[in-house]
Amino acid sequence: MVRRYKLTKKGKKFFTAFTFTLLMLTVVWISAHNCSSNKNTHTIGNDSTGNLNDFGIYLPESYQVHGIDISKHQKDIDWKAVSTMQAGDKKISFVFIKATEGATREDDQFCQNWEKAKENNLLRGAYHFYRPARTPEEQAAIFFSKVELETGDLPPVVDFETTNKRSKSQIQYGLSRFLRLLENKYKVKPIIYTNLSYYKNYIKGRFDNYPIWIACYWGEDTLKTLDYSWHFWQHSSVGKVNGIQGSVDFNVFKGTLDELKAMCIP
Repeated sequence: MVRRYKLTKKGKKFFTAFTFTLLMLTVVWISAHNCSSNKNTHTIGNDSTGNLNDFGIYLPESYQVHGIDISKHQKDIDWKAVSTMQAGDKKISFVFIKATEGATREDDQFCQNWEKAKENNLLRGAYHFYRPARTPEEQAAIFFSKVELETGDLPPVVDFETTNKRSKSQIQYGLSRFLRLLENKYKVKPIIYTNLSYYKNYIKGRFDNYPIWIACYWGEDTLKTLDYSWHFWQHSSVGKVNGIQGSVDFNVFKGTLDELKAMCIP
């Protein structure tokens, strides 16, 4: 006969705590083991100087022209390292740089990034994070105060990825006004950056005469649902580039380098 013991309330609490602790230790051990065993399977290689041998992501093969977009979150950038990095026949040809946001926010790194990108012979463009809650005039004013476009610069970009709880008609009216203000100032059609959902809900059919830059991380086939010819495609947010800390957004231009240059300020 087996004698059975009944746990007290205190004993049950101890047993539950002990079991949970043992389980967590097991999870930690498995995670540590997996990390160490996968250490050499990372897609990025390093040479003896610590430089990256590739960009750490798959770059769409059917495109010739690759670029990145950055803001203060990339901190201090070694632009010479960015401009000279090459993996096979792939290199960085253009960069979009955050300048302003809404009506009051300026990117702390913009001026430095703007000048250094040009010094290192990268095609550069400036973008504004558009907030529908603020007036187009307020937002244009702060962008104009920061951004002087020169011959050879890419058109200004309107980064549209928030609604601020405004209606569709309010958003479209504000965007239309803001785009016209930029076009009147710089004498070139601005580029609209947005994601697939916002494109279909707010841009398609209303702003088809503007260059479109689409953020889509689900592959090129998904872009075929646009029913419109896009110009830039942001295909990843986890690329790696010499001279930049952490990850960075990667883009392609649908065309040749000469065609991209033809879009620039004359």
